[in-house]
Amino acid sequence: MDSRPPGLPLLLLTCLLHFWQSARGQSSYTIDTVDLTILPSSTVQSGTPVTLRCQVRVSHDNIPHLKHDFQLRQDDVLVYSSTTKEDWITYELDPARAADSGSYECRVRVEDKSKSSFSKRLDVAGLQTPVLYLNKTSPYESEEFTATCSAPEEKGSLIFRFYQRLRNGALKRIKQTAPTGNSSETTLVLRSIGDSILYCDYEVNLVSGLRRSNRSNEIPVIVKGLYISPIMNVLPSPDVFEGEIVEVVCKVVGPLKNIDVFLTRDRRILKKAPISLVHRFTAQEGDSGKLVCKAEWGNVQKETHQAITVKELFSKPRLTVNPTDIFEGDRFKLTCSVSIYVPERISNESMRFSIYKDAVELTSAETYYTVAQPSKNGNYTCKARALSLGHSAVEKESQAVVVEAKVPVSEPMLSVVGGTLVLGKRFQLLCQSDSGTLPIIYTLNSPDKLAKSSVVSKPGEEAIFNSSAIYKTSDLNNFLCHATNGENRPPMRGAGQQLLRSTIIEPVSRPVLIVQPGAGDVSEGQDVTLVCSVQRGTLPISFTWFHTETKAPLFSHTSNNLKESYSISNVRGEQRGEYYCVGNNAADQPKLSLAVMIGVKMAGWKKGLIAVFVLCILLILALILIMALKRRLLLFKRKRTGELSVKSASTKTERLSLTQAEVNEAANVTPGMIGKSVWSEHASGSESEDQKSVTAPEKPPEPQYTDVQTRQPDPNRAPVKKGTDTVYSEVRKSKQGVPEQADAGSVEYAQLNHDTDRHSDRGNHGDHSVHDDHIDEIDIDSVHIDADDHGK
Repeated sequence: MDSRPPGLPLLLLTCLLHFWQSARGQSSYTIDTVDLTILPSSTVQSGTPVTLRCQVRVSHDNIPHLKHDFQLRQDDVLVYSSTTKEDWITYELDPARAADSGSYECRVRVEDKSKSSFSKRLDVAGLQTPVLYLNKTSPYESEEFTATCSAPEEKGSLIFRFYQRLRNGALKRIKQTAPTGNSSETTLVLRSIGDSILYCDYEVNLVSGLRRSNRSNEIPVIVKGLYISPIMNVLPSPDVFEGEIVEVVCKVVGPLKNIDVFLTRDRRILKKAPISLVHRFTAQEGDSGKLVCKAEWGNVQKETHQAITVKELFSKPRLTVNPTDIFEGDRFKLTCSVSIYVPERISNESMRFSIYKDAVELTSAETYYTVAQPSKNGNYTCKARALSLGHSAVEKESQAVVVEAKVPVSEPMLSVVGGTLVLGKRFQLLCQSDSGTLPIIYTLNSPDKLAKSSVVSKPGEEAIFNSSAIYKTSDLNNFLCHATNGENRPPMRGAGQQLLRSTIIEPVSRPVLIVQPGAGDVSEGQDVTLVCSVQRGTLPISFTWFHTETKAPLFSHTSNNLKESYSISNVRGEQRGEYYCVGNNAADQPKLSLAVMIGVKMAGWKKGLIAVFVLCILLILALILIMALKRRLLLFKRKRTGELSVKSASTKTERLSLTQAEVNEAANVTPGMIGKSVWSEHASGSESEDQKSVTAPEKPPEPQYTDVQTRQPDPNRAPVKKGTDTVYSEVRKSKQGVPEQADAGSVEYAQLNHDTDRHSDRGNHGDHSVHDDHIDEIDIDSVHIDADDHGK
């Protein structure tokens, strides 16, 4: 029998199913619809209960405990939210008010998905009638009282307004408060005495627009008059003279208590007292004006005004100085006087004056004399004092007068600005006095008779005059400077000679350059002196010499003389050319001299040496020319001789035999010499001149060889001449087949041509050594020439 509980298999199956769902991934779901319902309807009267129901439908694959997040919004403002497993929520508006009107929307979120319903509008018609409450219904005029207007069941921000309807039916809005909740408490003040009615209403600002409520309950109000206007009396009268005693009475007549009375003038409180006050004062010059008597009860005020006028017993004294332009050492007078004087109001018709300096009394008279000096400078005042009929002393003080004696201007000094005057240049003159009170007027008289003025009114300023150029030092005496700092004082005149203290510079004149010794060409090796001089100019003068061939100066020297020199020792040819000098001084106006030409001749010994050298060159050239002509003539003769000895050769070579004597005679060879094998080649392609003169066969002949047999020399024979003059025998075949022997000249020329061609061939192959083949001794018994007819 199975002892396991019956629900265990089901539990295991559920766990396996949950594990299988978790293993295969996230559960599937979708939000189908979200519906919003407004009950009983979308348009209701204010105070009607309204229910908003939001329903959601979700399709899923059996997800347990699915949660829904509901959000209910009015005009896109969240008004309610809830999270529940249920698929619906409800929101109650009990009762519904005008502030609940608007567009509603329900939004539902399930896990990570959300959806909104369609927007639906709720209109709540009508507003709650407000209620007005007053803490006083019989206030005094201008008395503050509290009024409260409320609509306790309304929602939102309400704007309350309070109205007063007078007995004649005129309607007046008293006050409008700022937007608040459903109630507003404020302070009201009524100034119209009599009966009137107060009521209030309100406005609510909705998205759809403003809505205005009905009127509140009306409350009758009686505004009572407040008779606290003060009474003010001024004794002896509002118009008084200086020194008289003035009494002001200010009081309130009425049954009210806690009333304060104020006496003010020009917003300054003179006195304060409860219910009534009395204020006494001695009338003075500045007491004229408006007096105000003010009664105050709580926040209620009443005022009474009275103007008073205080007449002058005598005017404010005035202190004068004569003369007004005072210089040190001048005598001046101070006078104290009044312009208005009422003798009938002054006791004993007496008035006293006194004069003060820096608050120290100088005299009790109305005039004061003294001499101006620095110790007398200061602030002077005067006072006038008199007794009124009421035996009140009236004293007035004048305004202060500043006395400061001027310092007379000293003799002006005239100088050149910068301290240096260059003749011929525009310059500036400074006219200045060492002492004198500002302002000072400086006047300059110049040679052009035009007076120029300059006013120096501030410390540090200078009187500078622009002047045209002068060309003579004597013109400086025509400049004159005047200075004055007082209208009635004669001007101080400066001496024109003071200008001579300045440095006066005369520019240099155009320099003159002289060459010593004399003008013209000089020989190399001589010394040349260039003298540069000027006619006038302020010393020191700077002289500078230049050569036009070089940019840099040759020499510069500053001298206290009008003339300086520069020497060129051992002059050379490259130093020829143009020279000039420049003169300058502190005027910085350099002047150039005219250029001087210096020619440099060659030295005599150089001329002789050149003549000898040229003569030698000419002799060498003549020798070379003669040798070249001689050699060319020799070559021409040899060529001419060779052309005459050339004859036509036979096309066939025959075997010839020469006797020993013939060979020796032709070749001039001594018998008994050592024989050598002589190879002779007659080349058909030779480019020599002698072969060109021979008629060549149609087929170039092949080389022919001659065998020369040697034997021991004959001691009886005399030896031939050794050297490079080798002589060859030329063997030809005549037309008759008899060999012919060329003459000695022809043989020698043929050998010369042969040697020349051979040396040429060797030179072309890079062999620069010339080897002259020669035969010392040849003993020929016979010479056999084999000729192969028919090209054998």
